[in-house]
Amino acid sequence: MRNALLIASFGAVALAGCGERAKLDVAEGFGPDPRLPAPVKTLIPTVNIAERTGWPAGGMPTAAAGLRVNGFAAGLDHPRWMTMLPNGDILVAESNKPPKPKEAKSGGLKDWFASRVMKSAGAGVPSANRITLLRDADGDGVAELKTPFLTGLYSPFGMALVGSTLYVANANALIAYPYVEGATRIDAQPRKIADLPAGRNHHWTKSLVASADGSRLYVGVGSNSNVAEHGMAEEQERAAILQIDAATGAKRVFASGLRNPVGIDWNPESGALWTSVNERDELGSDLVPDYMTSVRPGGFYGWPWSYYGQNVDARVKPARPDLVARAIKPDYALGPHTASLGLTFSDGARLGPALANGAFIGQHGSWNRKPRSGYKVIFVPFQAGRPAGAPRDILTGFLSSDGKALGRPVGVQIARDGALLVADDVGNVIWRVSLPARPGAAGSAG
Repeated sequence: MRNALLIASFGAVALAGCGERAKLDVAEGFGPDPRLPAPVKTLIPTVNIAERTGWPAGGMPTAAAGLRVNGFAAGLDHPRWMTMLPNGDILVAESNKPPKPKEAKSGGLKDWFASRVMKSAGAGVPSANRITLLRDADGDGVAELKTPFLTGLYSPFGMALVGSTLYVANANALIAYPYVEGATRIDAQPRKIADLPAGRNHHWTKSLVASADGSRLYVGVGSNSNVAEHGMAEEQERAAILQIDAATGAKRVFASGLRNPVGIDWNPESGALWTSVNERDELGSDLVPDYMTSVRPGGFYGWPWSYYGQNVDARVKPARPDLVARAIKPDYALGPHTASLGLTFSDGARLGPALANGAFIGQHGSWNRKPRSGYKVIFVPFQAGRPAGAPRDILTGFLSSDGKALGRPVGVQIARDGALLVADDVGNVIWRVSLPARPGAAGSAG
């Protein structure tokens, strides 16, 4: 046992910073037709961890020209996801990966090293298992109330309010609570709507949106592996968006082949469901680009057998050319290994005409690309319900000059006043992006 630990420790040191360097500029991995070079096979995967440090006193990210940023709420515990309530209150899920069940099979040294990588990158903290309420009653752009709203959860992530029912997607189940507008805490016992895939939880987040009439709930569920290396039996109802009947809990796979569909939102122009997807690793620094795409009912998007449409991943055995032939090409690539998690459309935003129609994406940032990618919030313009142009940086500066992670953006949410809120799970802050205050305007909020 001691020798095995020594070997593992040596491997962790040897792997840190190892691997091949990107041949392409990261910008070539964006847009409807990203450049997809040949896969790169290396003896050991590329590992280029941005060590977590957090923000120095007074530190903050940099907003794009014409915008300003301020801290909306600080002192949180790994804030990941947000939703806005009708009165303008913001709920934020303070959450992280749950412990692996004893019955879950170990992936050996690879799983051990992956856990070390995540810890160094800031993702190894225990889950607070809490949803916190933030309230900015005086409208100055800073939440003066920060209070526990729901506690004792199991790695909560997605939230959706339908009428007087608040739905919460835990890592293992979709549950519901009664909600009264203006409440600052819920103490009622939850009602389980449906079980969700759990177990190993290679990807643990469960994002959530409701249909317009509230009768159906859509849950994004990531894969249990990189490319099904543990077998497809562990991938049941995974790498998919599930549709769940709110009244009965009956569920079906709405769309599949989506390795890790985290952000999900309704396009306000077309009414289509869109998702941001984290793609596979270990094909090199230039592959595979994460993407966002409209989601077709019954659509198949390739994972694990192919990527970005019908580009075959030769590592996956047995081959399934019948499924590859059905794989839908995504709408818009978001760069290789950017970890594009957050997705929200700009409906309701008051950030100027250039940002009035499009999608904001929180890019959590790479751990396996040289040079690093992501670590920012971007905006992709839309026209007639479709992406229409190059991305624009909205919030940057999450990496220090020496490559340390000061923060990592995750969820993005439009606030009632039209500002953009960004959850930073390394800085433990919710940032607020707004237009500068007009001279003579009341209050200091932008």
